[in-house]
Amino acid sequence: MSSTSLIALVLVLSALAYWQGRRRAHALAVHPAAVKMHSRPGYHGMLIALWCALPALVIVIGWHMAADPLMVNLAMKSLVEAQGDLSPGQLNLLVNDMRNLVSGNIVSREIDPLLQAAADQYAALRRLSSAALAVVVLSTALGAAYFAHSRIRPNLRARNMVERTFEVFLALCSIFAVFITIGIVFSLLFESIRFFQHVSLTEFLFGLDWSPQMAIRADQTGMSSGSFGAVPVLAGTFLISAIAMSIAVPFGLMSAIYLSEYAGPKFRAIVKPMLEILAGVPTVVYGFFAALVVAPFIRNLGTTLGLSVSSESALAAGLVMGIMIIPFVSSLSDDVINAVPQSLRDGSYGLGATRSETIKLVVLPAALPGIVGSILLAVSRAIGETMIVVMAAGLAANLTANPLQAVTTVTVQIVTLLVGDQEFDSPKTLAAFALGMLLFVVTLILNVIALYVVRKYREEYE
Repeated sequence: MSSTSLIALVLVLSALAYWQGRRRAHALAVHPAAVKMHSRPGYHGMLIALWCALPALVIVIGWHMAADPLMVNLAMKSLVEAQGDLSPGQLNLLVNDMRNLVSGNIVSREIDPLLQAAADQYAALRRLSSAALAVVVLSTALGAAYFAHSRIRPNLRARNMVERTFEVFLALCSIFAVFITIGIVFSLLFESIRFFQHVSLTEFLFGLDWSPQMAIRADQTGMSSGSFGAVPVLAGTFLISAIAMSIAVPFGLMSAIYLSEYAGPKFRAIVKPMLEILAGVPTVVYGFFAALVVAPFIRNLGTTLGLSVSSESALAAGLVMGIMIIPFVSSLSDDVINAVPQSLRDGSYGLGATRSETIKLVVLPAALPGIVGSILLAVSRAIGETMIVVMAAGLAANLTANPLQAVTTVTVQIVTLLVGDQEFDSPKTLAAFALGMLLFVVTLILNVIALYVVRKYREEYE
């Protein structure tokens, strides 16, 4: 039995356990000689369902984590002994060939009898493991459900147990999210430290030339040295993001103010969904629009005005990116402005303020934290965009403040450095992690600044 079928069967058993536990608790509640039940029948049913599902699912997860390495070691034992000393890479290749042979895929080497024997043994162990897992899981689920069913009493605090279980589950989810964040930070940090063992931190942070073309194999020539100054890449990121935000913030914020404070219900019901459609358009479509429509238009217009405009420019990428980001600012700001209590508006009108004065002096200060949050989300979206920049702004790391020239961004360079056959001991590849760490620090600084602005200028009302 496959793991998916087994989990589905456990969920079906949990549903039956819920129905049976609820039925039994209801029968106890309506019995002529019954005492008052501590919890409603639904909580008793949920408690039995949790007893049925949770131990079984834990066994499934633990089994899959421990069983597969053990089966691989048992199946590969004879083959490894025959091959002699193998490096970790060669051993992984053998294991992949064995797995591909079991799955019926193409293997990277000639199939010898020892490899075939290992694959046959591995397949037999997998079948045995699946059968044993099904027996253990179903026995555990049924046994735990029977145990919980037998404990149903009028004084059983089923509600407390169920709510405590969900509280622990939510806490584990929060802890998991925190550890994922810590893992991301440390993965960037460790690889960045390896990069800075080859390239000095001063050169990376203050260097004005970005050309990470280093030899990644001994047979490569002509690229023995590289320049890793991140200033041009960071400048291009800020230039395109600034152009995008100069479009997205005014248009998005003004749209939100109009939709929430001035527009009628019918107009709002039509325009807001149409505006939010922009957020669902794939970025590659925006990239095509920027490369085929906006960039040629800007180039032709610049030629008409006597300006030198590159075929790929920061202005084209920034304009289209700003259009793409408008819904992030507009929708979130609209929701935040609508959440401001109507009593604040009424009090302002009662003091003689006009609608525009009320919006400027009461509504926007009260909604400032949410508006700043929407702008930060838009900034993060702009900094992290890749496809539009590749198609409309190019890959050239030019240190320029001219929006009519081609530039590149941090995310584009990360993608470029990690594409293809790369050696992760090379400074060229490790530079991608250093750029990621730099982008993380810059984003963190922006968030700290935004928090300072919110705390200084927000208005709090009782």
